[in-house]
Amino acid sequence: MWAKLKFSKIVKLGLVEKESRQVDKSLNVINEEYVNALRTKSFGELLNKANHQSSSSLCHNKCFETLLEPSQEFIPSILESSSTLILSKNIPQLKTLLLNYFDITAEASKFCSHLLKGINQIQSTYLLIITQVFDRIIDCDGDDVKLIISELNYSIFSSPNKFGFKLIHEKCSSILHRLKSMRKKVTKKIKIIKCFQKGFGICITLAAHAASFVFVGPVFFSFPIKRTAGKLSSLPFLRSGALRKVGDQLDLAAKGTYILDREFDTMSRLMVRVQNGLEHNKTILESFLERREHSFCLEVVKDVINKGDLGFRRHVEELKEHVYLCLVNINRARTLVMKEIMN
Repeated sequence: MWAKLKFSKIVKLGLVEKESRQVDKSLNVINEEYVNALRTKSFGELLNKANHQSSSSLCHNKCFETLLEPSQEFIPSILESSSTLILSKNIPQLKTLLLNYFDITAEASKFCSHLLKGINQIQSTYLLIITQVFDRIIDCDGDDVKLIISELNYSIFSSPNKFGFKLIHEKCSSILHRLKSMRKKVTKKIKIIKCFQKGFGICITLAAHAASFVFVGPVFFSFPIKRTAGKLSSLPFLRSGALRKVGDQLDLAAKGTYILDREFDTMSRLMVRVQNGLEHNKTILESFLERREHSFCLEVVKDVINKGDLGFRRHVEELKEHVYLCLVNINRARTLVMKEIMN
């Protein structure tokens, strides 16, 4: 009776599964748009790349470089030679801001590839420990118990990783604010140019009417007024085409940054859910390892863990799929911005 009371907290830990179900409802990450995105060609191609790299002996940085598109090493030279940026030198810090956008998306992609590596380790190592620990837990000595606990303490979701989510969120917020601010400035300049063009046209028209009273009609109207006005309006300071292209680039970069920030917010919540599942299983096993002389508790622990095992595996898989989806969105946004720059 005393042993049952002593181990009642183990059984109560099964209530964590109910809380996890409530988190499932609040997250709603597997919606129709999300499922459709997982079926896209780009997602399949990225998945094949990641699986190939994870099965090879290449280092982590090499895997990151393979998943990132377009490659980060070519970005500075492309921006330097972009005709749009050359024509828009009157916009300060434009190239620096676009470089910062590509840098933060590359950093986010690298973080995602690191997260994938840790998730694969959980699926191949941690879950194996959970399923096999009961086979050797009764006969192990004190040193083996310490070894098992040390293995259970392994987690990819350490403080540096949590700090990484926060850091990328702060950088995304900063760049998004700067992109929006510069977009407003570009829009304002385009409006000023349009107003100037309109006013310039009105002035030419008024001047033409005034001059018609001074000069002889046929002589004056033989002068190519429209062609002259067209040439004057094509002066560099009156052209808004380059500014419109810059505005399109800033729009795409801002949308990509916003989506990236939302993706990382969702991933951080999914990560917390998986971390809670890891801590739940670890707490149960640690409690049993400390009092394993009560053999009947082995069945209780098995029952509690097995009930939540399928849900936990599903949570890990959902996190993994969302990381892949985030990588797809990063590459898609980077490609769209680069195409707009090179257009």
